[in-house]
Amino acid sequence: MSSTGMVPVFYHQDIEVAKNVVRACYAGGVRAFEFTNRGEFAHEVFGELSKFVAKECPGLILGVGSIVDAPTASLYIQLGTNFIVGPLFNPDVAKVANRRLVPYTPGCGSVSEVGYAQEAGCDLCKVFPGDVLGTNFVKGLKAPMPWSLLMVTGGVKPEEANLKGWFDAGVTCVGMGSNLFPKEVIAAKEWNKITALCENALDIIKKIR
Repeated sequence: MSSTGMVPVFYHQDIEVAKNVVRACYAGGVRAFEFTNRGEFAHEVFGELSKFVAKECPGLILGVGSIVDAPTASLYIQLGTNFIVGPLFNPDVAKVANRRLVPYTPGCGSVSEVGYAQEAGCDLCKVFPGDVLGTNFVKGLKAPMPWSLLMVTGGVKPEEANLKGWFDAGVTCVGMGSNLFPKEVIAAKEWNKITALCENALDIIKKIR
């Protein structure tokens, strides 16, 4: 996450679509990918995707997102997740993740939440929702807590001005969803366009860091 600076965030109920999207991202230079737990039987899709990544994308770190409770975190750990991301901070998830040495990145919307998450062993905290909190929140937090590692999700676009604003504010990496995966591109199965979007976003991040 730190080295590339970007984590694509994606969910689809069709395993073949998910495989193609992951493969396209991997071809575009992505090395950390978050599959979100957002639909019925999402864990079954993830289980298949985890096996696919191990064979076809050996350099990819596959994680799960939208985790709000410990039982769900445990389920995905059994299915091979390499990291866990949530929209909120739940100390019970931290315990489960720490027990198995699986990194947990919780969603935090205040300085105190980031502090509590760090006390619970979370190295990287997610600033969420980013479009609500904004770059000034990141700057304000980093001033008294410069050791903080932050990933912002929500309001991130694969555009230079947007990305420069976040990285200048002090984020470690960004999570990017719908702007990397336009619905019409997914529907048309134009996987090469997703590869190009990923390459472009990573090139911008390299340039501005």
